[in-house]
Amino acid sequence: MTRHTRTIHVAGRDITLETGKIARQAGGAVTVRSGDTILLATACRGSIPSEDTDFLPLRVDYQEKFSSTGKTLGGFIKREGRPTEREVLTSRLIDRPLRPMFEEGYYNDTQVLAYVYSYDGVHAADALAITAASAALVISDIPLVKPIGGVRVGMVDGRFIVNPTVQEMAKSRLDLMIAGTEDAILMIEGYADFLSEEQILEAIAEGHNAIKAICEGLLDWQKEIGKPKFRDDLKHLPADLSNEVEKLIGNDIKAALHIREKQKRGDAISAAKDKVMGHFLPEGVTPKYPKMFVQMAFKNINAKLMREVILNENRRVDGRTCDQVRPIDIEMGLLPRTHGSSLFTRGETQSIAVCTLGSEDMAQRYETLHGEASHRFYLQYFFPPFSVGEVGRMGSPGRREIGHGKLAERALSAALPTQEKFPYVIRLESNITESNGSSSMASVCGGALALMDAGVPISHPISGIAMGLILEGDRFAILSDILGDEDALGDMDFKVAGSSHGISAFQLDIKVEGITPHIMHVALMQARQGRLHILNKMMEACPKAKENVSQYAPRIETMQIKPSKIGALIGPGGKQIRAITEATGAEVNIDDNGLVSISANNGEALEKALAMVINIVSDVEIGKTYTGEIVSIVDFGCFIRIFDKEGLCHISEWDHRRVENMNQVCKVGDKVEVKVLDVTDRGKISLSRKALLPAPPRAATPPPILKPPAHAPS
Repeated sequence: MTRHTRTIHVAGRDITLETGKIARQAGGAVTVRSGDTILLATACRGSIPSEDTDFLPLRVDYQEKFSSTGKTLGGFIKREGRPTEREVLTSRLIDRPLRPMFEEGYYNDTQVLAYVYSYDGVHAADALAITAASAALVISDIPLVKPIGGVRVGMVDGRFIVNPTVQEMAKSRLDLMIAGTEDAILMIEGYADFLSEEQILEAIAEGHNAIKAICEGLLDWQKEIGKPKFRDDLKHLPADLSNEVEKLIGNDIKAALHIREKQKRGDAISAAKDKVMGHFLPEGVTPKYPKMFVQMAFKNINAKLMREVILNENRRVDGRTCDQVRPIDIEMGLLPRTHGSSLFTRGETQSIAVCTLGSEDMAQRYETLHGEASHRFYLQYFFPPFSVGEVGRMGSPGRREIGHGKLAERALSAALPTQEKFPYVIRLESNITESNGSSSMASVCGGALALMDAGVPISHPISGIAMGLILEGDRFAILSDILGDEDALGDMDFKVAGSSHGISAFQLDIKVEGITPHIMHVALMQARQGRLHILNKMMEACPKAKENVSQYAPRIETMQIKPSKIGALIGPGGKQIRAITEATGAEVNIDDNGLVSISANNGEALEKALAMVINIVSDVEIGKTYTGEIVSIVDFGCFIRIFDKEGLCHISEWDHRRVENMNQVCKVGDKVEVKVLDVTDRGKISLSRKALLPAPPRAATPPPILKPPAHAPS
């Protein structure tokens, strides 16, 4: 067993890679270690699925083993199964930078798997997984153009930190995942507390410097132990075929690119494609070129002509210039019985956003390597096939839907109020009813409007825009508010969301190497211009959030109690909580810090439940005045209940005048105001009604009788 190791120093921390010990039958297998966090990544190559395959069938899966932290799952099935949301999102982070780096013409079935086998709770595994997957491909025979590396960048106290610890990230204003090669950035996913464009560019530069060190180490390792790359199956498009296709349908494509409506333009391009397929693949005749090459040539010519129009004429297929945003239409309160809703339409992209407010029971619970927790705010994105005029499957959300929803969710979360200010759990849904580019950013805009319509006091309205890039040599064009065709045939998909105060979320995918810091700066500045334009349109439709929540939303109050009182409020086996719920119909939830959340469908039930909670958890304090209820009368006084405690008002403390019989002055059930005189160490409470009564007036003293002195004359 021959083992090979390599240690790479990244921003003051060591990343150690090892191969030759585990999974030796895989095409490439590497363990990556940072601290006590250890991952295994493997890469395997299969055959080409069919002769007509003209795409890369790449599958990337990331899985976190709960045994890596010495525990198992909390559910009934004690094994990992369906990927969690976090695992899906991390799989996408690995996939996105790898996909454009396979050699042209490589269409073999390819699978990359990454497993977390040990997790120390300090060194995060997701950024390491990108590097681990790249390393497995680098030493395998799979034709990857060059290594990639992945890092996370945080910002604590104004200082950027590469691959911060979990504890450092808890204090960070920035969560930036970045991947790329030694020469270029390929993928960015970041969330920020309204940072400026300049700060984002600085963070990207900091991350790329660390990536260069990783890529240099992987390239040296490849030269040392890497397998020869397998290129026998590479399929290269014949140059003469592209020329023939362009001669046949070039004018048809140019004419189609002048049609502004998506459906009509699509019909014209489909007709041109049918013409190509009929010409080069006639029935009953052995074709000169395989079907896959004909399809590739058609796609290339379509992209080439669209790109030429943009670069040469500053005109896009829908007639806009490069920096123009499509027309925007907004309707607030679209759905009368929801808690908040909006219809956001930008060109041919449309989202119905719906906000639902609820109690703690509505929170989205989840389980990770860090333990169980819940989201008090979450956004769910729905993309039905009719939104693009197609027929498709319906079922659980795919990776794209999960990714788009999380991007919009985190873009908006930066503007949400604290739980103390707004105690509701918030669910947003974005229902995409039309799609022609950047439905995730429409979800951000529509979601912000739905929040405001629901009366959520967000700190800033948030808007989002998707930017594209056409890059040919030294010439480039940045496209604002890209269409679906520009996303598919262009070189970049760059989504930016935020407010007038800064950026809250951004996501970048690059299909080519070559994007420079200058291009990135131009894209960010143009994105700011477009983002603020959209934000102004939103503010015209909804200048501020509603003052009150919907009449159909539950009523919620919160109060802070001492942690020592949590047990008393819950009661033995939850007895007290159940009693409150049964008596009022309200829901009562308590967190570990003593924050009590009470929700009810009407104000009366809420007030009753709140009073019951106060009654249980409040302490009786010496010197304070309370209104209590008489629960029993004895010869020497009466017992009065204050909250859930009873105190004695002695007969001598009932009134200033003498009381002979307590039954003559009060009865059980009377409400009486009393002052607390004393609370003993054993909890005995002494009360006084007399202390709150005005003192009786003193009797007038008669003037003294003056006697004449004895020596006075008579």
